[in-house]
Amino acid sequence: MDFLPRHIEALIFCSPEPLGIKEIQKCLAEMFETEIPMEHLEEALKELTNKYLSDDFSFSLENLAGGYQFLTKPAYLSSVAILQKHQSQKRLSNAQLETLSIIAYKQPITKSEMEQIRGVNCDYSVQKLLEKSLVAIKGKSDGLGRPILYGTSPKFMEYFGINDLSELPQPKDFKAEENEIGNQSD
Repeated sequence: MDFLPRHIEALIFCSPEPLGIKEIQKCLAEMFETEIPMEHLEEALKELTNKYLSDDFSFSLENLAGGYQFLTKPAYLSSVAILQKHQSQKRLSNAQLETLSIIAYKQPITKSEMEQIRGVNCDYSVQKLLEKSLVAIKGKSDGLGRPILYGTSPKFMEYFGINDLSELPQPKDFKAEENEIGNQSD
């Protein structure tokens, strides 16, 4: 049963929450089409736990909340905290996504035009999008008060993995759901 620890390791690695031994046993029984004895699972879990105690690994296998999960060792928490801070700065709120999509499709556009489309104030969203360099100031409108015009930046293209604005989805690309509530298929 040398292969057992590797399969258990893969299951725990892929699980977003602590994985219980019964769930591990159920998965492996389906995989191998035979019941795996609980003592073999416990032995493999002990082997894995000892393996990850070594200083060669930045994480360990922990038994918590009724299951097993890989967790970062305390010595590496600072590095992980920095990464999480950077990743949270990359996330966009729904309001920011709405504002950004309006800018992408209607650029160059003024803030008042965005607010007219969204129906709410866009100051905060525009400010955050500027800070994240996803939008840029494209000039000033010839309209009354010469408001600032906004458009997407090269970082916008990188963020969404496109080369040109023409690659943005068009309304024709969205199709209605085939099965809607109330409709019956024969």
